[in-house]
Amino acid sequence: MEEDKDFLRQDNNYRTLKAFQKAECIYDVTYYFANTFLKVGDRTIDQMVQAARSGKQNLAEGNIDGITSREMELMLTNVNRASLHELLLDYEDYLRVRGLEQWAYDDPRCIQTRAFCKTHLDSAIYRQKIRVRSDETIANIAITLIHQCDVLIKGLIEWKKRNFLENGGIKEEMYQARKNWQKKNNAYGKIPYEGHGYGRGNGNSRQYGQDGVNGQTATRETKPTQPIKPTDPNQKN
Repeated sequence: MEEDKDFLRQDNNYRTLKAFQKAECIYDVTYYFANTFLKVGDRTIDQMVQAARSGKQNLAEGNIDGITSREMELMLTNVNRASLHELLLDYEDYLRVRGLEQWAYDDPRCIQTRAFCKTHLDSAIYRQKIRVRSDETIANIAITLIHQCDVLIKGLIEWKKRNFLENGGIKEEMYQARKNWQKKNNAYGKIPYEGHGYGRGNGNSRQYGQDGVNGQTATRETKPTQPIKPTDPNQKN
């Protein structure tokens, strides 16, 4: 129905979100990194891959759940952000305990990486380029991607919060859409008006049966029974 668009969003294509595209790049980089540079049997492999996966999947799930639940959408989007921060700590730990360098913000390599990651959202490019990079370089690329994705997700959460405050939740939108539909259809006489003697009477009007709405059948109220007068004992029968 066309009226559904008043309260059920039809534009929830999460694949067009920059945050989702960047999260997909993070997942692909992490999958390669964990399975290439960590030893087989290391629990960190599963933890890093699952955190990267959660950072992507929850964004998609929250976006779809947002069709019927703004609250669930906000919650899952924030879970997405929390998963990426967990992954960020894993990359930082990897560099620190191995004596590798985490690039400073003003390091020329970091500046160049930020500029590249800002304009490239195709995960295939990263899958190709990281195969000739060291673990230190790949970890710093992943850290850069995570920071940029975090900024995008924070902006997305703020937009969702503002949209909720302005438009309310799905129940409020459904209620308003229902009122608008009734108002529109009443104007064209599609819904019989309730009242004015239809249904149960008020004691002064006629009572109508089920078919009485169309005026086809009607019965009048019966007159109240007159009280019986007491018999005069002196009156002859």
